[in-house]
Amino acid sequence: MSEFSHFNTDGRAKMVDVSEKEATVREAVAGGTVCVNAETFKMITNNEIGKGDVLAVAQVAGIMAAKQASALIPMCHPIMMTGVDISFFPDDESKTIDITASVRCKGETGVEMEALTAVTITALTIYDMCKSVQKDIEINNIRLLSKSGGKSGDYTKASVVSVCISEGKGTVKTPVPEVYVKKGHGIDGDAHAGDWHRQVSLLAIESVDKLRDKVQNLDPGVFAENILTTGICLYKLQIGTKLQIGDALLEITQIGKGCHNDGCAIKRQTGDCVMPREGIFTTVLRDGVIKPGDMIKVIPVYSGGK
Repeated sequence: MSEFSHFNTDGRAKMVDVSEKEATVREAVAGGTVCVNAETFKMITNNEIGKGDVLAVAQVAGIMAAKQASALIPMCHPIMMTGVDISFFPDDESKTIDITASVRCKGETGVEMEALTAVTITALTIYDMCKSVQKDIEINNIRLLSKSGGKSGDYTKASVVSVCISEGKGTVKTPVPEVYVKKGHGIDGDAHAGDWHRQVSLLAIESVDKLRDKVQNLDPGVFAENILTTGICLYKLQIGTKLQIGDALLEITQIGKGCHNDGCAIKRQTGDCVMPREGIFTTVLRDGVIKPGDMIKVIPVYSGGK
């Protein structure tokens, strides 16, 4: 077992010396969820909270918090960050507000703690802004979603469950061992490939699970998705977000779509279908092979600026 580097020769805690490490571009994305009741959700989204614009204040608080991580966490290094971005995804159905914090730097150590601190303080600020109207607001599921750069390599919670193709449009897709995606074209051998903006379709298994109590045997491809994923809320990503899967690089161009005619067989049976609401579509920016088990790296859209 290697020597634990956070102890000094006296066996006491120390801040690790990273001066010999190579400075590289590093990025971390963290997420969390704030759960409120229907009235509070309405007041937040309609900007009716007495203290002011809840999400605007929380966004600034999250950015400020990222810059204070080293002052709050004893062994956390001060880092010269090059970008911090806080995004909100209110969901009217569940009365939740998902938060993502993306932090980037070029340095000798990573920014995971900065991203996690940003999400935490953003969520706490939402609570503080709304506590006069609801005391039992819940803050859940704060976690690291992905990190890249550095000696330890990349990490992501998101991965590919299955890959599917079909020879004709409007039909259920069939799982295959792997697919090859071509730049500017889509999946080799799939009916939806071509020179347009919906070359590859993706759907999260978490979205499929919402219908499992109504429909049995929801196998991969039943919603005509090319790629079934897990560990990522696809429909809350921004258009322009890039997804790196192995060597392949995809860019999100559309979220959701209208149903064909009177809907698919699933919608006719249950009155609902998740693909039009929670499926996403991408173009292919770089060739590559995609197969079940591949990790998905999310590359957020950065607004830039100082």
